[in-house]
Amino acid sequence: MRDRWLYLAVVMDLYSRRIVGWALDVQMTEELTQRALKMALMGRESKPGLIVHSDRGVQYRAQGYQDLLLANGCRSSMSRQANCWDNAAMESFFSRLKVELVYAGSFDSIDQAKSEVFEYIEVFYNRIRRHSTLGYISPEEYERKCA
Repeated sequence: MRDRWLYLAVVMDLYSRRIVGWALDVQMTEELTQRALKMALMGRESKPGLIVHSDRGVQYRAQGYQDLLLANGCRSSMSRQANCWDNAAMESFFSRLKVELVYAGSFDSIDQAKSEVFEYIEVFYNRIRRHSTLGYISPEEYERKCA
């Protein structure tokens, strides 16, 4: 935004590149990452042993976040220290988000930012944006073809 930072926590289904959970707020907190994870878990039928990968941010190493993973039968996986290649799919997502949404303009309010991030993720990225990794189709189309 013009006068402050906003933080976005995102959970991606690596199989289809679909964003299945996300949360936006004015602070990067453990609660923010938990909200994104809860959204992902509610929207997907996960089975015990699901691997949830993240970077090594303090929010992802926090006890509450780790407890939420365990309570849902998930296994935690984290990138090696200072190794962005371990989290390449998410790095690519954030790069595209910045180029296609953030750098294209500015947000006048938090509500406007949330609305535009919602539209970017839920409408454009998941349903329309084509991915080379998926054979140049959208995550939604890929999931439909694989179902």
